Amino acid sequence: MDCFAIARNDMKKAVLLLSGGLDSATTLALAKEQGFDVYALSFRYGQRHAVELEAARRVAARLGVVQHKVADIDLRLFGGSALTDDIAVPKDRTDHEIGEGVPITYVPARNTIFLSFALAWAEVLQAYDIFIGVNALDYSGYPDCRPEFIEAFERTANLATAYGVEARQHITIHTPIIGLTKGQIIGEGLRLGLHYSDTISCYDPTSEGKPCGHCDSCQLRNKGFAEHGMTDPALT
Repeated sequence: MDCFAIARNDMKKAVLLLSGGLDSATTLALAKEQGFDVYALSFRYGQRHAVELEAARRVAARLGVVQHKVADIDLRLFGGSALTDDIAVPKDRTDHEIGEGVPITYVPARNTIFLSFALAWAEVLQAYDIFIGVNALDYSGYPDCRPEFIEAFERTANLATAYGVEARQHITIHTPIIGLTKGQIIGEGLRLGLHYSDTISCYDPTSEGKPCGHCDSCQLRNKGFAEHGMTDPALT
C-alpha cells in the first residue's frame, strides 16, 4: 500500500451538510482545520433556486472534500415554507422582527431530514462524526438549530444505527458555529482564508444568481461583514 493510501486511512472521516451558504462553508473550513477527511452532502429538495447548489459545488471543490454528493428529495410535496412553496419571502424586516417567532422561511423538519441522510451515509462510510452549520444566535426562531435539538438527534443516532448500537465508537454531531454571531463566524472564515465569494445565503436571489440584499439572511450576512469593515463579497 502506498504512503498516500496509508495517510488517507489514518484520517478521521466526517460527513458534512453543505448548503453553499456562509455558515456551512465556514463549518467545512473548521472541520478541515480539525483534521477531518470530509464527505460533503447537499440537497436538491425542491428549493426555489438552484444557485445554492452551484455555490456548494464551488466550496466543495475549493476546499478539497473527498466526495460531494447531492441528494434528490422533494419537500415541495408538503410545502409550508417560503423556500418550497408559493409564499413570498419576507424582506426588509427589522432586527426585532427577524428575532421574533418562527419565520416563514423555516422548512418543516428540514434539519431532521438532512441529518438522517447524513447519518445513513456516515454509517456506510463508518464515519463517526457529522458536521452541521446550525447557528442558535442569528437564527433563534428556527427550532431545528437549537442545541437541544442537536443533542436529541445525537442520542437518536447512537440508538438508531447498527454501528451506534455496537458501540465501537460514539457518533458525534459537531456544531462548531452554533454559539457564534454572524460576525464571529465570518471572522473564523477569514482567519482560515475562506473565499466567501463562492457562497450565497440569500433566500430570494436575483435571476443572475446575486443576493437580493433584503431578506433576513442577506441582512444578517451584510451586518456580519460590516463588522469587519467589508461588503459581502457575493455582491461584487
